[in-house]
Parts: sequence; C-alpha cells; structure tokens
Amino acid sequence: MGDADPTGVAPAATEPTPGAPAADLAADGATRHGGKAPRPGARTLLARFGGALVLVALDLWSKAAVFAWLGPLERAGELPITCPCGHRRMHVLGEDVDWFTFMLSKNPGAAFGGFASFPHALVAGRVLAVLFLVWMLLRTPRGRPWFTLALVLVLGGAMGNLYDNLFLIDPNTAHPYGEVRDFIDVYFADLPFRDAPYHFPTFNVADSGITVGAVLLFLTSFAGRDDDRADGDTDGDADGNAGPAVDVAAADGTR
Repeated sequence: MGDADPTGVAPAATEPTPGAPAADLAADGATRHGGKAPRPGARTLLARFGGALVLVALDLWSKAAVFAWLGPLERAGELPITCPCGHRRMHVLGEDVDWFTFMLSKNPGAAFGGFASFPHALVAGRVLAVLFLVWMLLRTPRGRPWFTLALVLVLGGAMGNLYDNLFLIDPNTAHPYGEVRDFIDVYFADLPFRDAPYHFPTFNVADSGITVGAVLLFLTSFAGRDDDRADGDTDGDADGNAGPAVDVAAADGTR
C-alpha cells in the first residue's frame, strides 16, 4: 500500500504548465468557460475590424479613382456608346471584351435602385445594419472562421455604401443623402436563354463584398455551429501559431 497523505486533504488541481501541449491548453480553457467557446480577444477583434476597414478603403479608393478617370471623358463625350442601351462605357479588358466594362452611375436607392423613394428609411436601415454587424463581430466566439469572414465582408460593404450616403451629399439635388457611386458594368449581348441582351445593374466593390458575405452566411447556416467550429480547429493552435492565408479567418482561431 502506498503512503497516505497524513493531512487527509486531497491535493489541489495543478495549473497547466507553460510548456503544455496546445490541445491540453484548449481543453483547459473550454473547461473554465463551462464548455463554451471563449469570446474573441483584442487581437482577434483587431483582425476582424481591420479586415472590414480594408474593404472600405478599397471600395472608396476604387470609386474615387474610376470617377476621377472617367468623369472628364464622359463630360467631354469621349466615352464610346458600345451597347444597345446607349450607355457610355470603358472597355478595361480590351476592345473585344464587351461583357465587363466600367460605366459611371449613381444610385440613390438600395440594390437595383430599390427604396429610392424612402431615403430616410434606407439610410437608417443601413446604420442599424452596421451597428448590428459590429455587435455580432464583438460577440461571435473564436473558431467560426467562415461565419466571421462573412460578417466582415457584409460590414465592410455596408460601411462603404453608407459613406457615400452620409458624406457625399450634393446640395444641388433634392435628395437628402449622397448617392452611392457604382462603376462595374456587366453586360451580355447574346445569351442562349434570352431573346434580348442582359444588362446587370451597375455595382461597386462594396456591393461585391455584401453579396459574397451574404452567400457565405447562407452556406454556413447549413453547416451548423459545430461544423463551423471544427473548421476553425484546423486553422491554428490555441495560441494562433499557425493559420490560413486569410488573416481574418486565421485570427478567428486565436485568443
């Protein structure tokens, strides 16, 4: 028989050693949090909101650059009309590539020009959407990289378009808010299932982020929380020492 502890007191649980394996540290952390995934730390939040700001910067830069480039040409009538709709467009991929061009357009409404007659409700809805997405990013636990990336894309796109509404107000128009600048034009002159040409509504980088983010949100809703966290477990160890190429998704697996 082994020697018994003369005090009769069970030994206290030991703290994890600094050199303990990452899996043990993660398990210990999950136990301390009652089995729930820990909330994101400062480094993770910095990556999330930093990613959204990068998308905003790319959207604003692209809109300013294209409008500064094509604006004088359009006013001078030097942009060619290259579609039956009468739109003046710049062929950025070559004269023979007609389906993808740049065209200046301003949209006072939402997607496809909707809600243009309700500007106050539209802008208020965008503000509330931004606040809700910020709240979601603050509360979404680590280990959900694709869900987090979707929120980041939608947030960045929403802020990019909201900037145009709030800071590009034209006093010469009756519209109370600035119009959203669009310039990406997709046009198909001949489709096998349509008798007439198909002209997709002009959009911008912010719209692209919102669309991709919405698709990701839709797809991750089928995966479920457990599957999403399982994906996050492969992104890196508990301390974020290894991760994927996408920094936002990688930071979702860090403290």
